[in-house]
Amino acid sequence: MRALAALGVAAVLTSLGLYASLHVLPPSADLDWTRRTISQYALMPDGWVFDVATLLLAAGSAAILAALHRAGRLGRGALTVLALWVVGLVGVVWFEKHNWQAGPSMSGDVHRVFSVVAFLSLPIGALLAAGRAPGTARWVAAGGVVSLLCFTPILGAVLAQPWTGVRWWHAIPLGTVERLLGLAEVVTVLLLAVWALRTDRIRGRVPVMSD
Repeated sequence: MRALAALGVAAVLTSLGLYASLHVLPPSADLDWTRRTISQYALMPDGWVFDVATLLLAAGSAAILAALHRAGRLGRGALTVLALWVVGLVGVVWFEKHNWQAGPSMSGDVHRVFSVVAFLSLPIGALLAAGRAPGTARWVAAGGVVSLLCFTPILGAVLAQPWTGVRWWHAIPLGTVERLLGLAEVVTVLLLAVWALRTDRIRGRVPVMSD
């Protein structure tokens, strides 16, 4: 269990480093990250970096969920919802977003669905998993709450569009909001890993009773 959690953390941190490189290394560094979504990087010449980073995040998350499941911390509902986070990340890579230079596409529509699935399933799953458990679980729940709060500007912009007449992706600095949301969710994944490791450590201190 500890090896799974550690492997997951290593994969998640590596993915963070790759995402960061897209913001500072050309040609992707020229992208206006305050307005353009993270998945826009997939359409650039170094888009493979985005794909590798996202798949690493998915793999690391899967390893951490496996560790938590073996620790007995995930009920069936929480495990199912958190698994949708992993599925959503893979779907985001498999189906590229709209390339508006060529126009809308079916792939872009599916990409958007997988994005919403990923963004919402992780915080909801984290809250379901943490429940009212004490200790590190409270930090996991806090990560879920912060992630949902980071999603609210997007939801508000979508709901306000019929009244404001402003396209929701223009109504907010979408790139900034999405990056804050993504960072909050990655931190939540790391908190899940800490929870698994602390569970393993506590169990290791419990003496085994012999017959």
